Amino acid sequence: MQNRESIDIIKSSGQKMKFSLDKLRDSLKHSGANHELVEDIVSKVYDELFDGITTNEIYNRAYALLKKNKSVFASKYKLKKAIYELGPTGFPFERFIAEILKYSGYNVKVGVTLTGSCVTHEIDVVAEKKEKVTIIECKFHNEEGRNCNVKVPLYIHSRYNDVKDHWVTKKNNTKPLDLGWVVTNTRFTQDAITYGKCANLYLLSWDYPEKDGLKDRIDRLDLYPITVSSLLSKREKQFLLSRNVVLCRQLIKDKFYLDHLGISSVRKTKILEEIEQLCKS
Repeated sequence: MQNRESIDIIKSSGQKMKFSLDKLRDSLKHSGANHELVEDIVSKVYDELFDGITTNEIYNRAYALLKKNKSVFASKYKLKKAIYELGPTGFPFERFIAEILKYSGYNVKVGVTLTGSCVTHEIDVVAEKKEKVTIIECKFHNEEGRNCNVKVPLYIHSRYNDVKDHWVTKKNNTKPLDLGWVVTNTRFTQDAITYGKCANLYLLSWDYPEKDGLKDRIDRLDLYPITVSSLLSKREKQFLLSRNVVLCRQLIKDKFYLDHLGISSVRKTKILEEIEQLCKS
């Protein structure tokens, strides 16, 4: 291969960075593709690189090559973009986080109003596990390249403290409040992480904490959002999200929704095959 790792590529944030062959290779391996297919796609994408190419253009080319080979590989490869597709509102993302926690052993409720010392607060997710109650606030961005800055944990910490101050005064609250959580589908700035540690908040983002971020939890539990499907249209995904079907494994249970969408039996079989492969990959 001709050396093109000195090529500048443009991130979704508009920043320039050097192209990394290893990053491309790792992301393709993550899809479940075998070594031969990974190297074939790397070679084809590498040959088409040019100075100033965007990360989105590289992604689209790799995605198309994966989809041509096997749709389930393409679905896993698009996980990060699929999370963005849970928008434009943040509500499906809150449901998605609640489902991840549910499959991690928590009892969960979404959109709970809790009383604080000063005002009442609508909390995105309230989760219980091992006799402790966890308050989780979600910050969803539907634009790539936007990070969660320090203002987000600052604001959520003040809400958490207001709820906690009232919580400890009520005798019927027999279960103590655990750490407050801040969850985002993007990344936290370094200031946000520093503040989170100092304020004793639990921060969860796409790749934080290391090896236990959103992408790691999703892969570990096979809890892929319905938006990863490479066979469902955007309209069909939005219909399912509006019915609170946010996980692929939910569609296996609620497959009658595909009939409501008027999907043919042949296409329905292909969609369910892809979904089932994702849930047991």
